[in-house]
Amino acid sequence: MFTKILIANRGEIACRVIATARKMGIATVAVYSDADKEARHVKLADEAVHIGAAPSRESYLLADKIIAACKQTGAQAVHPGYGFLSENEAFAKRCEDEGIAFIGPKAHSIAAMGDKIASKKLANEAKVNTIPGYNDAIVGPEQAVEIAKGIGYPVMIKASAGGGGKGLRVAFNDKEAFEGFASCQNEARNSFGDDRIFIEKFVQEPRHIEIQVLGDSHGNVIYLNERECSIQRRHQKVIEEAPSPFISDATRKAMGEQAVQLAKAVKYQSAGTVEFVVGKDQDFYFLEMNTRLQVEHPVTECITGLDLVELMIRVAAGEKLPLTQADVKRDGWAIECRINAEDPFRNFLPSTGRLVRFQRPEESMFQSDTTKKLGVRVDTGVYEGGEIPMYYDSMIAKLIVHGTDRNDAIAKMRAALNGFVIRGISSNIPFQAALLAHPKFVTGDFNTGFIAENYGKGFHAEDVPHSDPLFLVALAAFMNRRYRARASGISGQLAGHEVKVGEQFVVVTLGAEGQNQHHEVTVSDFEDKSGSSAIRVGGNSYQISSTATLGQIRVQGACNGQGFTAQVERGVGKNPLALRIAHNGTQIDALVLSPLGAKLHKLMPFKAPPDLSKFLLSPMPGLLVDVAVQPGQKVQAGEKLAVIEAMKMENILFAAQDGVVGKITAGKGESLAVDQVILEFQ
Repeated sequence: MFTKILIANRGEIACRVIATARKMGIATVAVYSDADKEARHVKLADEAVHIGAAPSRESYLLADKIIAACKQTGAQAVHPGYGFLSENEAFAKRCEDEGIAFIGPKAHSIAAMGDKIASKKLANEAKVNTIPGYNDAIVGPEQAVEIAKGIGYPVMIKASAGGGGKGLRVAFNDKEAFEGFASCQNEARNSFGDDRIFIEKFVQEPRHIEIQVLGDSHGNVIYLNERECSIQRRHQKVIEEAPSPFISDATRKAMGEQAVQLAKAVKYQSAGTVEFVVGKDQDFYFLEMNTRLQVEHPVTECITGLDLVELMIRVAAGEKLPLTQADVKRDGWAIECRINAEDPFRNFLPSTGRLVRFQRPEESMFQSDTTKKLGVRVDTGVYEGGEIPMYYDSMIAKLIVHGTDRNDAIAKMRAALNGFVIRGISSNIPFQAALLAHPKFVTGDFNTGFIAENYGKGFHAEDVPHSDPLFLVALAAFMNRRYRARASGISGQLAGHEVKVGEQFVVVTLGAEGQNQHHEVTVSDFEDKSGSSAIRVGGNSYQISSTATLGQIRVQGACNGQGFTAQVERGVGKNPLALRIAHNGTQIDALVLSPLGAKLHKLMPFKAPPDLSKFLLSPMPGLLVDVAVQPGQKVQAGEKLAVIEAMKMENILFAAQDGVVGKITAGKGESLAVDQVILEFQ
């Protein structure tokens, strides 16, 4: 067994590998760029080596720097994680040539299966059903249009070396095929250094279901059940679960056996994933094989009780698999939510900066004990006070729950999301909460078009309806009661002007453009129960109890005998006196006033925000890659104005209305802050 391994990656996956290595008694070496010198994986590892500048092409993608770090530290093996060099056959071969074990498949397997075009040809030869398409590299956008018309729209335009949603577009007409080819090629070149593109038929209403396989150097290959990955936004997975709520045992077995057959054809060693697109009648087609560890591997670990990272390390050290196909378990139900640094209410634009607050939900396992049956697990590469840089992907953490069945897992995930505190940047937690509460998700009635169909016009606060909105009002009143009770006990108050706790209040929920709602509320304490109050809102009664410390964001307690976790803050919205209450993805800003104070508040005039329609503002922090217009140029609504790159994705800004460009205030190559002016219209 190895005594020291190097992790050629960053973020949560680097921390995940370190956790297992530590459990196995193996020393670890981290590598880091300029942007990651204070990163969590650097702090966790036994040693750390600086390998270059912040952009990945100048650090994490440099094989020479990784090899040199191995030699410098005496690392005997390299775990590549996912992304970066994990599916780079040249890097795997280089490690082999240098006498460094690659904790992953052999270079010949990566070459055969990691390349999307080559893998489809091999699958055809192995008589595995594949989707109709053009499986050779395409020369240019004109050829792409001709091929797309021949296959029939819609088509999927895909980078051969792609992954993680990068270098991928769906086209429904000639214009989208032409433009999509160029965008895919640019993203593929920047992300993978390989701009080959192919096209295949886009199967409508499909489900994305993948099979986890595991092979060793002794010819043994098994499959570890499936993962349901159909909840995707722009072809990037958002929620994954195991098992799938859709397929039958017979389909599971057939898919698993095909996946093993394919893996054996390339003498596959290590963990890998065979992805399938599954039709409504459970007919399935080979999509691609990811010759690496998947982001969503924890859900497989939960239901099988296996540590996939440990098994990868043992296989790379030459050991046989410790189990056969008959030993593979399927215990309970696991769900993973990807918690990303993005603002769901601003079209999921990237959100970078400092994590002012980062408090994980309470976990029922230790981070390093990945085989223990668990309730809640958090895999992350960040910490409170750390930075989310603009150079890498947007993932903050992976939130994983393991329940006895699917309904139990959904309930645990909703509670865990309520307890996940992230401040300083925006996160997609409200969106995840909405997905988990959607009736079609709850019943398992969805496909890869679920998000596009249900949130095609963006995501808005009203998309997360609360089952009992007056509970949020009652909680605001309860917390205000606790604040006032504390204030009333402060010594030295002026006689006759002491803070009175009171029982009659009006909770004003603050709406857009001054559209507020007033709720008359009565709050009274239970004499025999500390921290418990009876709240009446209209005709509804709530008995709320909590021992939460005032000032902490996460509030846990019980309401009418049912446990809850919510988040409560003062002074974070537009009104510094308001309480912000968040629960199950719904958020309100509320002022808790005396009846007289509420009457006076109604008389306050509404101040409209300034008109910014004459400015093009940067909707996110990022790099201004291109300004596509000139001063004096007439533009029409929908016309391309600028391109911003953030978190490895190109974001095109379009004109919202017809106009004439006036002054351009930001230049190509400039780093932009959120809401920074790029140009002005006349």
